Amino acid sequence: MSVSPSSLRLWARVGWAVLLALLLLGGIGLYAAWRVLWKPNVTESPYGPAYLFVRTGAGYNEVLDSLERHELLREPRTFQWLAEQRGYPQHVRAGRYRLDFKLGNAALLDRLMRGEQDTVDFVLDAFKYKPQLARQVSRQLEVDSSVLRRLLNEQDLLQRRYRVDTTSVLTLFIPGRYRFVWNTSSEQFVDSMAAHYRRFWTTERQHRADSLRLTQTEVHVLASIVQRETAKKEDKPVIAGVYLNRLRRGMKLQADPTLLWAIGNFGVRRVLNKDKLVDSPYNTYKHKGLPPGPITSANRQSLDAVLKPAAHNYLFFCARPGGSGYSDFAATFAEHKQNARRYQHWLDSLNIKR
Repeated sequence: MSVSPSSLRLWARVGWAVLLALLLLGGIGLYAAWRVLWKPNVTESPYGPAYLFVRTGAGYNEVLDSLERHELLREPRTFQWLAEQRGYPQHVRAGRYRLDFKLGNAALLDRLMRGEQDTVDFVLDAFKYKPQLARQVSRQLEVDSSVLRRLLNEQDLLQRRYRVDTTSVLTLFIPGRYRFVWNTSSEQFVDSMAAHYRRFWTTERQHRADSLRLTQTEVHVLASIVQRETAKKEDKPVIAGVYLNRLRRGMKLQADPTLLWAIGNFGVRRVLNKDKLVDSPYNTYKHKGLPPGPITSANRQSLDAVLKPAAHNYLFFCARPGGSGYSDFAATFAEHKQNARRYQHWLDSLNIKR
């Protein structure tokens, strides 16, 4: 049976039409797949990558609400469709997730479902009281400040787990920069800080503390006083040496910062005689030896100043007039009185009464 040329041309046109249709459908399918799976879907911002915070216990709807409320996705519907196809609603994992603007839905879901969260560059600044520590932590991590405060006051747990009490527990927290996952719990946070504390106490540092006849806690307490006395690196070991000299001689420390901690006012620039009468174990004008706990969280520089004190015969010091932040030191009380008088006259010239 012969086929006419016109029939061949018709079948050729039909074949080309079918092929074009298939290519068009394939192209549409590929585009749809690209759009759903790989097309960048995170809203671009001039301020850098966005972050999605998924709280512990949060469900799928809360994740969607956060993405929508903060306008983190360009096409929320494609993300939602793929998330439900891949079973993400049943596998929500808490954390802080970095959303780079080039991420497509598939890569974003991989990150969320694997729990590949970005760590937090956690900065611990010096603090004086437990509520200040709890507020710092809760501002940077998921930690509940009230839960952390309760933990820091659980005597039995602190003794059993960290070998500290409710006062000395503050020595575990050395100011500095640390890395944490955002959804760290209160216990995990304290565990991690205690581990950093143990790493700080190298064999060499322990030998130095032993040579000074100080426990680790006593080193932290003395370093906290030194830190409150001066911010000058050069003066720290000298001031540490003064206090160690007084301790060896059985003299009272008479450290003004301990009074300020006792009265709860660190803004005072002029300590008055009435302050020295405050009834507190932190009043080192009344009580010999170190106070029961630190008056601030001592940083590494202050701790090492205590562990490597300057050798001298000074027993006294006071702030130097002029507001430089440096101190004047004296071996005798008579010399100290002269230094103190000069400083008081300088305060008078500025009309500073308190």
